Amino acid sequence: MGLYKEKVTRIQLLRLSVFWFVVVCVVSRKKAEERKMSSSRGKVVCVTGASGYIASWIVKLLLHRGYTVKATVRDTNDPRKIEHLLKLDGAKERLQLFKANLLEEGSFDNVVQGCDGVFHTASPFYHDVKDPQAELLDPAVKGTLNVLYSVAKSPSVKRVVLTSSIAAVAYSGKPRTPDVVVDESWFSNPDFCRESKMWYVLSKTLAEDAAWKFVKENNIDLVTINPAMVIGPLLQPVLNTSAAAVLNLINGVETFPNASFGWINVKDVANAHIQAYEISSASGRYCLVERVAHYSEVVKSLHELYPTLKLPEKCADDKPYVPTYQVSKEKTKTLGIEFTPLEVSLKETVESLKEKKFTRF
Repeated sequence: MGLYKEKVTRIQLLRLSVFWFVVVCVVSRKKAEERKMSSSRGKVVCVTGASGYIASWIVKLLLHRGYTVKATVRDTNDPRKIEHLLKLDGAKERLQLFKANLLEEGSFDNVVQGCDGVFHTASPFYHDVKDPQAELLDPAVKGTLNVLYSVAKSPSVKRVVLTSSIAAVAYSGKPRTPDVVVDESWFSNPDFCRESKMWYVLSKTLAEDAAWKFVKENNIDLVTINPAMVIGPLLQPVLNTSAAAVLNLINGVETFPNASFGWINVKDVANAHIQAYEISSASGRYCLVERVAHYSEVVKSLHELYPTLKLPEKCADDKPYVPTYQVSKEKTKTLGIEFTPLEVSLKETVESLKEKKFTRF
C-alpha cells in the first residue's frame, strides 16, 4: 500500500511539474510577445504590394506587433486590393494605404519617407506569359530598383527586407538529387534560366542580383527572404498562383505534374520577414523550405487528409519522377522560425480555399 501511495504521489508531482512547466512557457512566450509589441509600438514601416498573398500576412503580423504600416497597392479604389487589409485588427488606427507603381520612378518616395524599415514584396508571379520582359522581368527588376532608389533618399530607413524566392537560389543547372543540400550560397544561373525559358525564375534571380549590387553601392542594409512554394490560408479574396497549385489537385484534374518543389507555410514566411527586420544580427539571404516533396507525395497527403476527395491518380507523363533534394534550415533557424509541417499547411490551404468558395465541393 505504501509503495502504491508513493507511486501515486510521484505521478501527481510529475503532472504538477508538467502543468507548471507549461504555465511558465506560456507566460514567458506572452511576456516575450509583449516586449516585442512594446519595442515596435510607434515604429513606422512600409510594405509594398500589400494586397498580395505573403504581403497581406506581413501587414497582419506587423499590425499585431504594434507597428504603424504604410502599405502600397496598385489601386486604392479596388476593393479586392484593400478591403481585406482594412478589416485587419489595428488597421483602423495604424494602417495607411498608398497608390504606387513599380515601373514609375519616384512612386515610392513619399511612402518610404519617415519609415524605419521597408518590406518590398511587390513582384508578379505568373508561369504562363506572352511577353516575359514586360510581364515579369521589368516589374521585378525595375520595380525593386525603384523602391531602393526611394530608400536611398530616405535616411530614416534602417533596413530593407526583400521578398526574393528559392527561384533565385536553386536553379543553377547543377544536379538536385536526394543527397544534395541547397543553401544560401547557391545562386541561380540567368543563362540557364533563359535557355530553359523559366521566366519567373529569371525575374527573381535578376531582381535579387540587382538589389545586392545597388545596396552595396549605396550602403543600404538589405536582407532577403527566399521562400519556396508558399501555401497556407489566404487573406486576400483573389486566388494566387501557389495556392492555385493545390486547388488544381483538389478540383478534379486527371493528372498531377511530374515536379518536385519546396513547400512552406505563408505564416512562417511572413514571420521570417519580420524577424529578419527585428533581429539586428540578421544578414544576407534566408532560404525557407519546410520540405521538398514531389507532387505525388502532396497528392498522397491530401488523400490522407480528405479520403473522400477525388484526386489525380496518375502522373502527367511516364518519365521517372523528378527527384527531391534538400534545402538547409540551419540559417533560417537563427530567426527563431518553427516550421509548420507540410500536412498542416495543406489542410489550412484547402480549408481556406473552401471558405473562399474556390473549390467545387
